[in-house]
Amino acid sequence: MRTLAYGSWPSPIDAALAAAHDGHPEFVGFVGDEAWWTEPRPTEAGRRTLVRRRADGSQESVLPAPWNVRSRVIEYGGRPWAGAVRDGQPLVVFVNFADQRLYRYDPGSEPRPLTPVSQVGGGLRWAEPQLRPESGEVWCVLEEFTGDGPGDVRRVLAAVPLDGSAAEDRGAVRELTEDRHRFVSGPRVSPDGRKAAWLAWDHPRMPWDGTELLLAEVADDGAFGEPRVVAGGPEESVAQVDWGFDGSLLYASDRTGWWNLYRDHEPLCPREEEFGGPLWKLGQRWFAPLESGLIAVVHGRGAALLGVLDPETGEVVDAAGPWTEFTSTLAVHGDRIVGVGASPRSAHEVVEVDTRTGRARVIGAAHDDPVDPAHYPEPQIRTFTGPAGREIHAHIYPPHSPSWAAPGDELPPYVIWAHGGPTSRAALVLDLEIAYFTSRGIGVAVVNYGGSTGHGREYRNRLREQWGVVDVEDCAAVALALADEGTADRARLAVRGGSAGGWTSAASLVTTDVYACGTIIYPVLDLANWASGETHDFESRYLETLVGPLAEVPARYTERSPVEHADRITAPFLLMQGLADVICPPVQCERLLERMRGRQVPHAYLAFEGEGHGFRRADTMIRALESELSLYAQVFGIDPPGIPTLELTR
Repeated sequence: MRTLAYGSWPSPIDAALAAAHDGHPEFVGFVGDEAWWTEPRPTEAGRRTLVRRRADGSQESVLPAPWNVRSRVIEYGGRPWAGAVRDGQPLVVFVNFADQRLYRYDPGSEPRPLTPVSQVGGGLRWAEPQLRPESGEVWCVLEEFTGDGPGDVRRVLAAVPLDGSAAEDRGAVRELTEDRHRFVSGPRVSPDGRKAAWLAWDHPRMPWDGTELLLAEVADDGAFGEPRVVAGGPEESVAQVDWGFDGSLLYASDRTGWWNLYRDHEPLCPREEEFGGPLWKLGQRWFAPLESGLIAVVHGRGAALLGVLDPETGEVVDAAGPWTEFTSTLAVHGDRIVGVGASPRSAHEVVEVDTRTGRARVIGAAHDDPVDPAHYPEPQIRTFTGPAGREIHAHIYPPHSPSWAAPGDELPPYVIWAHGGPTSRAALVLDLEIAYFTSRGIGVAVVNYGGSTGHGREYRNRLREQWGVVDVEDCAAVALALADEGTADRARLAVRGGSAGGWTSAASLVTTDVYACGTIIYPVLDLANWASGETHDFESRYLETLVGPLAEVPARYTERSPVEHADRITAPFLLMQGLADVICPPVQCERLLERMRGRQVPHAYLAFEGEGHGFRRADTMIRALESELSLYAQVFGIDPPGIPTLELTR
C-alpha cells in the first residue's frame, strides 16, 4: 500500500468509463414470451434503444441509430413502447424522441408513423401506449399543445388507429376522455374489457400529493362512459392502478402515510413501508398481478426489493440474489417476473424471477466489472441527527483504493451530494460517477434529506413550504457531523447536485459557510420567475407546495432565491447547464452569472449544446466530471493526475 494525499490517487476509473456506464435499463415488458426493454446509449448521442431478448437468450438492439425510444410527455416522459404478438410475429409501437410521433414497427420493415405532426407549440406527444389489436387501436396518453406557452396544453386518453390512417390526420385520433383533468395516466383495462381505470390530478398538486383513481365503463364500440372517482383525493396519492386476473381492482395508496396495496379498497399488506413511489414518469410500475393470483411487488423502507405478495395471507417473499435495490418497472408473463435490480457492487441489470422455483437470474444488461471491483467504494448506510432532533438518512462513501492510502494524519475532502426531485431519493447502488471520486481519495456523502421518498409521507412532507431550508440544513448537518466525528476535513467540504439538487447546492452556498466550493448542475435559481412561466407545465405549480403560493408569500420567494443573493456567494463554484433544457432553462444560470460579474469569486460556466434536463451524451458527461474534479483540485489543494484544468474566472 503506497501513500499519497487524498484526492491525488491514480485510478483506473476515468470519466470516459463512468460516462459509458451512465443510465440503466427501463420500461421492461413482454412481447409474447420474449422480454423487451429500453436501454441507454451514451456514446450514440445519448439515445435510448429498444432491446429484444429472444427465446434462445440472444439479444439485439431492435432499432438502429438515430431512432430514440423516449417520450416527452410532461417532459420527464413515460413508458414509450408496447408490444404484442400478431400472427406469430411481434407488433411493436414506440415513441420516437425527435418528432414525438408514435410509430409502428414490424420486424423486417422500417417503422411507420401512426400519428401526425403538429406545428403548434410543443406539438403532439404520446406515452403509455397499450395495444388493442382486436379493435385495431393503441390506447395512449395524448399531450396536445394548443399554443406556444408551456401551459397551453391539454391531456386526454386517446385511441390511435394501428393502420396508419391518423399519420397525417389528427381527426382520425379518437379521444376516449374529455380534458377535464390537467394530468392523466394511461388506462388499465379490466380482463373482461368492460372497465377502464386510470389516475388523474390537477394543479397545484403533484401526483405524490394527491391523485384521483377514476373508473369508467367501456362500451362495445370502445367508448368510455362517465368516469367516477373511486379512491384518492387532495391528500391521498394513488401511485398506480391495475387489475387482477380475477377482475379485482388493485392500487397503491398512501392514505395511511405509506404507499400500501389495496384490492377492491381493502388493504392487502398493511406495513410501514412503501409499495409505491413518486410518479415522475407515466407508466412506472411498483406492482404487477400474476395469473396465479400472486402479485409481484417492488417494496421497502429506504430501499426497494423485489418480492412476491400472497394477497390471501399478506406474506411477501423477496427474490433471492445479490440485488438490494429495484427500480419502478415490472412486467409479468405466466409465472415469470421481470424487473431491474442493482446493488452497491453491481449496476442495474434486467432480472427475471420464476415464481414456481424461486430462481432469479440476470437476462439482460448483465453487469460486467469494467475494472477490478476492489476500486469500488464501500458505502455505509447512516442516520444522522439534524435540527430539532430530526432523523436524516444518508449513504456515506469513504475514499477507497486497493493500492493507495493517505498519510495517517490527513483527513479526506468530502463532497455532499443532493439528489434531484426533490421528491425522490438516492438509491444505494454502484455508481461509477461516485467511484470516480472515491477511488481518487475524495469521499462522497449522498443525503436523502427531509422531503425524500422511501420513508413515508411524514418524512417527505417535511419539505412542504421548507424548500431551501430543510434540504440545506440536512445536507449541512451531515457534512458537519462527518467533520465533527473525524471522518471528513472540515476545511475541504463541497456540495453538488443537479436539478433540485442544483438548487440545494446553490442555496447552500448562499445561506451557509459550510462548504469550500460547490458544483451546481441544471438548477432552479430564481423561484419567482420559475413559478411564473420559466418552466414546463408539470412542475409549474410545484412551488406552491415547496415554498408556498407566490401571491401570498412573495417575500419568501425573494429571500430564498440564490439569484437574488449572489452577493452572499463567496465560495468558488462550477455551474453547468444544458442549452436545450426547458425544465430549468439556461436563463436562470445567465441571470446568476450576470449578478456575479465583478465580484471576484472564482467560478466557471459550462453550457452544453443539445443537452436537456439531465446530461445524456458521453462527451458531455466526460467534460462535466473532469471539470468538477478540477474545481475540487484547485480549491482543496490536491493534484489528481491526468485531469484537464478548469479555467476559473472572476
